[in-house]
Amino acid sequence: MAEREFKLWRCLICSYVYDEALGDPEHGLPPGTRWEDVPRSWICPDCDVGKDEFEMVEI
Repeated sequence: MAEREFKLWRCLICSYVYDEALGDPEHGLPPGTRWEDVPRSWICPDCDVGKDEFEMVEI
């Protein structure tokens, strides 16, 4: 079974990009953390909005 690719998620407010491959180690999300595993309490490190203000980036 092929492993699914990592995705990118962009903040609609400030354009910060969360990369699943890189995670957000400074805020407790190790590399490889999938978007669905990011807790709802996580906020954008650049503008402090929640996950509901992000959209998946189509490549």
